[in-house]
Amino acid sequence: MLSMPSTSGARLALSTALLGVLGACVVAFALRSGRPRADFAFTGGGEIRSLDPHGVTGVPEGRVIALLYEGLVARNPHTLATEPGAAESWNVSPDGRTYTFTLRADARWSNGDPLLAADFEWSFRRMLEPATACEYASSLWLIEGAREFTTGLAADGTPRERDWSRVGIVAVQERTLQIRLERPTPHFWPLLSSHVFAPVHRASLEALRERHPRDWATHWTRPGTLVTNGPFRLVERRVGEVLRFERNEQYWDARNVALRTVDVLSVESWSSALNLYLAGELDWVDGAIPSSLVPELLGREDFDPRPYLGVYFYRVNVTRAPLERREVRAALATALRRKEICELVLKAGQQPAFSFLPPQAGDYRSPKTFGESSDYAQKLLVDAGLTDAEGKCDLRELELHFNTSEVHRDIAEVAAEQWRAALGLKVRLRNQEWKSFLDAQGKLDYDLSRSSWIADYADPSSFLDIWTTGHENNRTGWSNRQYDELVAAARSERDAARRRELYANAERILMHELPCIPIYHYVSQNLVDPRVGGFGQNALNEQSPKYWYWRSDEELASVRAQSMRRCEPVESHGPSAGLYPPSRAEERR
Repeated sequence: MLSMPSTSGARLALSTALLGVLGACVVAFALRSGRPRADFAFTGGGEIRSLDPHGVTGVPEGRVIALLYEGLVARNPHTLATEPGAAESWNVSPDGRTYTFTLRADARWSNGDPLLAADFEWSFRRMLEPATACEYASSLWLIEGAREFTTGLAADGTPRERDWSRVGIVAVQERTLQIRLERPTPHFWPLLSSHVFAPVHRASLEALRERHPRDWATHWTRPGTLVTNGPFRLVERRVGEVLRFERNEQYWDARNVALRTVDVLSVESWSSALNLYLAGELDWVDGAIPSSLVPELLGREDFDPRPYLGVYFYRVNVTRAPLERREVRAALATALRRKEICELVLKAGQQPAFSFLPPQAGDYRSPKTFGESSDYAQKLLVDAGLTDAEGKCDLRELELHFNTSEVHRDIAEVAAEQWRAALGLKVRLRNQEWKSFLDAQGKLDYDLSRSSWIADYADPSSFLDIWTTGHENNRTGWSNRQYDELVAAARSERDAARRRELYANAERILMHELPCIPIYHYVSQNLVDPRVGGFGQNALNEQSPKYWYWRSDEELASVRAQSMRRCEPVESHGPSAGLYPPSRAEERR
């Protein structure tokens, strides 16, 4: 086991050992910024898609939304337990259908306006409006009348006038919001604490929409015009470079927010991000760390991979030949050698995935529907008449689509070679930067497309709901009526054992039909400065930036002592010195 370096010198020494001379990106960034370094800096993994909480689905966007907005309830970053957010209290009716929230009297928007129940009612309505095209709109369909409002259809499928008064979301009083569900729903609490259920400021949005009817969204999310209710506010945005946030002094709990400023850097390359971290320009890097570096990082105190509620998979565009045939999808799934990808490419403890749900999804256990066998994969194509007279694969060349990342490319290259070796299949690779990648995927402009799904909450519904017909996050063209019925039944089932059975039957269909091909289950790959306190270690790898602070020397020594008692002795590589000036270390929560 390596030692636990803490000094900036140790960072640079390791940088030299791992990567050679620091890349020019560090110098370029320093020259480009022209301003003091933020109290805390991390990378979102590329340019984010939007700052509108109702217009995003990705993890990078979610982390930025967590800086800017706060919903009715929040999740504790260590236990994931539901705790008060903008609502200070609530009660639930005996039948489990009606939730009544009382908002904080001191909850305010960043411009000083009071945060009212009407803001949440209007924001939830905005999510459900078809024109908003919110990809999480269907998550609200568990609320009475919400599905009918979005679709304009009654339960029997007949057209129905869209009438907001029939929807169970009502601002009863200035600070009282009531939500009535169609039926009791076990996962309503963790769902409600997701970042997408944050409110938006109606007055500023509508004013800019009137002033700039064609590009109001661009104007609305600019520094100086974006009004938010979270612990930080946006003060600077350089597209393709950096987002800067300052502590929102109007936030109800501002006195307990330790950091004054936070930077989110748009760094697509993880080698570049790692260089910036090792040079002290970033305090947290998360994501697809270059696999060649993982063995050198394992054992460091700032790198601690843990099981993570997420799955890495390939979407399959079932609207394109020959991928509309289940036999082809099954051949692709069974021809892969996942252990080779996990151990030789990834190296951080990721586990091969033969189910869509990871093992940590509460007390749910996935059925195993398929395995790995090159012979069986070949037989599927033979039986389907998809080989020529000489037994060679008769499929056209397929395209494997992924967003720009060294690790995604490494995995794609290995998968393509495995398919070539097992099936004689030709695969060409196509990479795009994040925003273009998402657009192409949404338009079904791909054959096979790299994807991941990170749970919004620890429940099977967070993984299986997305594959229902018409769900905004399906993005494969796949539809199965029996699957839809099973998921719908599970949503409203109150008996825990029966609910698990319904979801298992649904997942069995999903893994038989394979509109998605699971590759591996994630581990978190946070590379975070040891001085950072309040950093959550949880199965969702979900962070609450309001809790972050810089540990003092005394606290850091205490944390290290506790850690050392749990580990074998390690070789010392020199004395420990502070990474940051005392003014930062003392800025504690």
